[in-house]
Amino acid sequence: METTLAIDPKTIIHVDPEIMGGTPCFKGTRVPIKNLFDYLETGETLESFFEGFPRVTQEQVEGVLELARHSLLESL
Repeated sequence: METTLAIDPKTIIHVDPEIMGGTPCFKGTRVPIKNLFDYLETGETLESFFEGFPRVTQEQVEGVLELARHSLLESL
């Protein structure tokens, strides 16, 4: 069962070979998306992530997590 995703990844994720070698980053920052998952994987809180990367917004993080959720559930 396919669901429609309300989030356009291009509004929160930016990929540019001139920025961080093309690593997917939160739009408007040089913070790789991978950093969010690294924080969560090691048991850090979202509050800790925001302290470490204050330019990343809560909306961006929620969007990335929703994209990941959607991708996972659609692949099953």
